[in-house]
Amino acid sequence: MVKNSFIPIISEEKKKEENPGSVEFQVVNFTDKIRRLTSHLELHRKDYLSQRGLRKILGKRQRLLSYLSKKNGIRYKKLIKQLDIRESRIR
Repeated sequence: MVKNSFIPIISEEKKKEENPGSVEFQVVNFTDKIRRLTSHLELHRKDYLSQRGLRKILGKRQRLLSYLSKKNGIRYKKLIKQLDIRESRIR
């Protein structure tokens, strides 16, 4: 499992924005959870409850990213580039 891989990004976000309720901060936290769950599922392929949790977190992150892209496209592009995740095809 990959642990503490996104601690520098999260601490950087905390310094820049002290609001843990901000969209960017939530997306960073969801991305960290997604990467940890993905590495867990590579070892435990039949863990269906974790698969369900992963799908729920992916949906939440997608909704937040969709909201951010509608409200502020510049912040959306910057966040996508910083986290190295793919841009959604459906917006």
